Formats: sequence, structure tokens, C-alpha cells
Amino acid sequence: MNEKEQNQLFQQLMEQHKGILFKIARTYCQDEEDRQDIIQEMMIQIWQSLHKYNDKFKISTWLYRISLNVAISFYRKDAVRIGNRTALNEHFSQIQESETTEKEQQMKLLEQFINKLNDLDKALILLYLEDKSHAEIAEILGISASNASTKVGRIKDKLKQYFTT
Repeated sequence: MNEKEQNQLFQQLMEQHKGILFKIARTYCQDEEDRQDIIQEMMIQIWQSLHKYNDKFKISTWLYRISLNVAISFYRKDAVRIGNRTALNEHFSQIQESETTEKEQQMKLLEQFINKLNDLDKALILLYLEDKSHAEIAEILGISASNASTKVGRIKDKLKQYFTT
């Protein structure tokens, strides 16, 4: 594939599948600047790996795999950065959020729950919430379908407990 074809393919992929990158970035990064950084890193990795794409896999599976690997690496590096951040003073931390609807509150609870999960479980629940089958989750994450099914079931049980307490 020549450079022009690669550019066109990359642009087409980003237009059609940018939602994958945004969802993964939002799951792994709470800070907007970090989300932009991680999306940029995902795009770089996709661009650099485009010539290696094997068409026996669905393109979305390939994009998920690259994006999740970037996000997990970024998340691990971010854990070190968080320890170096300075907290806001009390004056700024007391700014009140506007009232939220019940659905928004439930979404915030879900985000809080997902943020507590380990890297693999975050990826699993993200893919599950994207309506991926256990077989697709297994293919993307490189685990067996039965393992994916078991792990999704356990996460759902934890989630039920989280929402009922």
C-alpha cells in the first residue's frame, strides 16, 4: 500500500471508528487533557501499525486491541502521575455541581464502579457495554470465550452489589 492509500485508509478508519477511541479514553482517563493525549497516542499507534493489519480479523477488533493496549499502558503511567499532583485548596473544592437527574447519577455511579476495576476488568466491561459477544471480547483481549463469560458474570455481580449498597 502506498502512502496516499495508507492516508486515505487511516482517515476512513478514524471517521468510522473514532467512537471506539473516545469510549476507551473516557473509561481510562478522568482528566480531559489526559483523554486528548491518550487519543492522540492511540491514533499514532494505529497509524504505525496499519501496514501490519491482518484482514482475517474484524477491523473493529484490531482497533479495540490497539486502543486498549495504549490505554492500559497510559493508565499505569498515570497512576504514578496522580501521586505527584497537588490537591486544590478548600475554596475551589467546594464549588457545587448543578443538580443532576437520576439517570446522570446512575451513570456517575457506573463510572465510579468501572474506575475501581483492574485493567482487564475495565476492558471487559467496556466491551460488554458495547454489546460485544463473549467470543468478540475473547478475541480482542486474547482470552478464551469461557474466561470472558465468567469474568463478565463476576463483574456484573459486583456491579449489582455496588448499586444495591
